[in-house]
Amino acid sequence: MSAAALTSHFHLAFDPFGKLIVTLADGSQHVGAVVARAFPIAAPEQSISIVSAEGKELAWIEHLNDLPAHERDVVTQALQGREFMPEILRLDGVNSFSTPSVWRVQTTRGSTQLVLKGEEDIRRLSANRLIVADAHGVQFLIRDLPSLDRHTRKLLDRFL
Repeated sequence: MSAAALTSHFHLAFDPFGKLIVTLADGSQHVGAVVARAFPIAAPEQSISIVSAEGKELAWIEHLNDLPAHERDVVTQALQGREFMPEILRLDGVNSFSTPSVWRVQTTRGSTQLVLKGEEDIRRLSANRLIVADAHGVQFLIRDLPSLDRHTRKLLDRFL
């Protein structure tokens, strides 16, 4: 079933407590539903599932842009509340080239510091994409390694 067909089969809203409510075409309501991306890094706008609090899939969205504006806004808001993966834009410096080390970084969420426990906490997803996990379990995405500035790439090369 296409996403366009699915959109007429459900309505999305938040209750006063911020829980997602899915109302299906048969009138049944599911409070506390969860929105999840199948491929959050490779295809963040595609393949999105809406699952009930009990774990049953209620709806499948092929592409976020296929949804009407209201449902798209609700899905986007639900995803933002669930996901937290800042993207590293620049590496300003490191305190040591041995681990553990403290990295000063600029991210899509502002400047911060992260503690890299070991090189194994840098995971290569593809030739150009990395995930860096800090000591507190926060994951940082490096979306496109070659597009980073020369200073950042030079520092990262010491750890890769």
